[in-house]
Amino acid sequence: MPQKDDFIAAIAAGYTFKGESVKIGAAMLNGEVIAEAGIYLPLKTMNRHGLIAGATGTGKTKTLQMISEFLSDASVPVLLMDIKGDLSGIAAIGAVNDKVTSRYKEINMDYKPEQFTAELLTLSNQKGVRLKATVSEFGPVLLSKILELNDTQGGVVALIFKYCDDNKLPLLDLKDFIKVLQYIGDEGKDEIEKTYGKISTTSTGTILRKVIELQQQGADIFFGEKSFEVSDLMRIDDTGRGMVNILRVTDLQDKPKLFSTFMLQMLAELYATCPEEGDLDKPKLVIFIDEAHLVFQEASSALLQQIETIVKLIRSKGIGIFFCTQNPMDVPASILAQLGLKVQHALRAFTAADRKVIKLTADNYPETSFYKTDDLITQLGIGEALITMLNEKGIPTPLAQVMLCSPRSRMDVLTDAEIDTIVSKSKIAAKYNQVIDSQSAYEILTAKLQEAAEKIQQQAADKKPAKEEESTFEKVANNSIVKSMVRTAGNTIVRSLLGALGLGGRSTKKTTNWF
Repeated sequence: MPQKDDFIAAIAAGYTFKGESVKIGAAMLNGEVIAEAGIYLPLKTMNRHGLIAGATGTGKTKTLQMISEFLSDASVPVLLMDIKGDLSGIAAIGAVNDKVTSRYKEINMDYKPEQFTAELLTLSNQKGVRLKATVSEFGPVLLSKILELNDTQGGVVALIFKYCDDNKLPLLDLKDFIKVLQYIGDEGKDEIEKTYGKISTTSTGTILRKVIELQQQGADIFFGEKSFEVSDLMRIDDTGRGMVNILRVTDLQDKPKLFSTFMLQMLAELYATCPEEGDLDKPKLVIFIDEAHLVFQEASSALLQQIETIVKLIRSKGIGIFFCTQNPMDVPASILAQLGLKVQHALRAFTAADRKVIKLTADNYPETSFYKTDDLITQLGIGEALITMLNEKGIPTPLAQVMLCSPRSRMDVLTDAEIDTIVSKSKIAAKYNQVIDSQSAYEILTAKLQEAAEKIQQQAADKKPAKEEESTFEKVANNSIVKSMVRTAGNTIVRSLLGALGLGGRSTKKTTNWF
């Protein structure tokens, strides 16, 4: 059939790349899988970012898992944000079943069960390597944007960082920041205003409330030592595969501010520490953010602008970012425009609003004569997707309906015993899971205030007049025995004088009459 031949030729031309690539499935036309029309993923453009979208249950998480496996095979480390808890299975070997065997046969690929070396990470008290960062590493600009402060309040935050730098007060955790904030608004206000200018108590009060709001989402667990080194995300295992880092954040679904805080800090740290790499044959690290709407739903315009800037620039560092979400419209348009690889699983059209979203989604894909895109989006089966990507020249490939291969690792969660085994074998858990509470701003200022209070008490004691030394006469006069003797002698003298004057008391004895 001429249309089929044209389709195969178009796919072959569009999905043949000069550099290293991996096959992820086969293209489909009119509902039929065309085994000859293989779909390949070029590793060279995996730092151009991507989107994996689709309704619940359409297979987008398994697509994320499958792409991660191929990247690991190519010695590219990956970081997976495991929101729902169903990505940990990549660390366990997959199982053969009829569905998997049939799918691989249909797309002309061989299925070989595999398991991948994984590192389990956590932002909370779950099992795994604890990720932390200090307040100082955030810096005043990033911290102000996270707290959604205005320019005046942001200036106060910048002043706090400057004061701490000048006075060697390390800002490690939030209690350090709060202590300094309270100090400059109370005991240290005069000291601060002499050097840095006046500070509004209204501004310090607002900042304190914002920090407490962040604490209520569990940020105290994240801020502190030991700071996680992003180089530990870019390790290669003993077999030459890229390490699969799984950040287990199943308990952060109701804490979007903490999640976005972590994401922004990590991206900023990656951008700041990684050198410019230019045009690499494959990326140094690829990050997959599942349920990406959590990053954006609570973000302010300033925070979104910061994320957009980092997404634009971090590709030159050899780092790719993939957003996985149900609705492509969850991702801001300015960021969506930066995503080179788009994998669109099925969307459901239950309402007029749904149909509008589908229409907008279809308009984001290249035009094609082989499909009616907006209709096809609602007809895709599980594990099928519309795909377009960038070739090595940065040109979008033809839009293709693809039957994707399934993951080779376990498509289910790990057991508690398996998690314990992985954590016990971790080469970095001991490095980050120790409890560290170094002397920082909180302890230094507390000691300073205590010293000041003791000094004031001493000064008050020094001002009290001392009691003069008693003379010998005073010592004798104040002696109780001497006082008693004086009283006795005094009484005797008084009685004698009164008797001499005839004022003494009458005698009770009777006079004897001799006559």
